[in-house]
Amino acid sequence: MSGRGKKHAVAGKPGAAPKKTKSAKAGLQFPVGRVYRLLKRGNYADRIGPGAAIYLAAVLEYLSVEVLELAGNAAQENRKARILPRHIQLAVRNDDELNKLFSCVTIAQGGVMPNILSQLLPKKTVRGAAPSQQQGGSQ
Repeated sequence: MSGRGKKHAVAGKPGAAPKKTKSAKAGLQFPVGRVYRLLKRGNYADRIGPGAAIYLAAVLEYLSVEVLELAGNAAQENRKARILPRHIQLAVRNDDELNKLFSCVTIAQGGVMPNILSQLLPKKTVRGAAPSQQQGGSQ
C-alpha cells in the first residue's frame, strides 16, 4: 500500500482509542497535517508553528467553500447540475472581493463576462413624442 490514509487503532492493544486527526480537532475538512508538512518543506521560514497550519487550512477551506457556493448558484441559474469552469468564472468576476483576489488569474475555459457597451445598443424612441412632432410640422 502507499502508506497514506487514516491510521486505525490496533485491536490487540488494550485501551487503544482511535486517533483523532488535527483536522478533526480543529473542526476542519482540509488536511491540517498535510498543510503543516508542506509549510515545513517549503522553506518559507526557519520555524513553523502548528497554529500556522491550522490557520492556513481554515483560510483555504473558507475560500474554497465561498467559491464553490457562488459557482453552484451560477450553475443553478444556468439550469446545470454540474459546476463548469464557466460557472467559476462568472462567480468570481461577479463578486467584488473575489474579483480583486483573482485579478491576475486566468481561468481556463472560463470565457469572458457578458458586456455590451451602451453606445452599441439601439436607441429607444419615445412613441408619445413622435406623433406630436408630425402633427405640428404639417400645419
